[in-house]
Amino acid sequence: KLNMTDSFAFGSLISAVDPVATIAIFNALHVDPVLNMLVFGESILNDAVSIVLTNTAEGLTRKNMSDVSGWQTFLQALGYFLKMFFGSAALGTLTGLISALVLKHIDLRKTPSLEFGMMIIFAYLPYGLAEGISLSGIMAILFSGIVMSHYTHHNLSPVTQILMQQTLRTVAFLCETCVFAFLGLSIFSFPHKFEISFVIWCIVLVLFGRAVNIFPLSYLLNFFRDHKITPKMMFIMWFS
Repeated sequence: KLNMTDSFAFGSLISAVDPVATIAIFNALHVDPVLNMLVFGESILNDAVSIVLTNTAEGLTRKNMSDVSGWQTFLQALGYFLKMFFGSAALGTLTGLISALVLKHIDLRKTPSLEFGMMIIFAYLPYGLAEGISLSGIMAILFSGIVMSHYTHHNLSPVTQILMQQTLRTVAFLCETCVFAFLGLSIFSFPHKFEISFVIWCIVLVLFGRAVNIFPLSYLLNFFRDHKITPKMMFIMWFS
């Protein structure tokens, strides 16, 4: 049996989208770039939010919550989530802006190796800082990456720009492959108790939860968008 905290932790993890195969198919079929962007953007932010929510649930289990009412528990969880989310986002954004300023005013174009080394340091700095002060490293590097791609990238020499892009793509591909390999091997590495009804209900409720979110929110967003989200795009976003 799962208690409320276990259910919340499981739900926050299982709701994260990982559309690697979907995006690969999108690229092969050359679908609408807006659809590709919507699915990819949701998957990136979803992963970060799910990790923060799971950490929130774990934080509640570490304390003695027997004498705390339901509303107090909810408010504590909400406060912890807001602190983790916005604190990590602010730290990542600040680190990205500092990297842009440093590489703008310090000319390292004649030493690409040093420039590349500085970029690697700035790329991993927000993660280390966030984890060190009990924030979310994933959220920090997400926002740092967004800021660095918009500002820091343009302050690099052409050689370092290409080197950084290709290096990080290769490292990301290798890390992703290792994660999926470990997930596959875990089936044979650990004892599992399969509950068929639990699996079926999870799939049904995940699809229902996505439908309840995606269709009404997309309809509301269309009032503020020039490029409308069509019903077909909504269906693909739901199913992917």
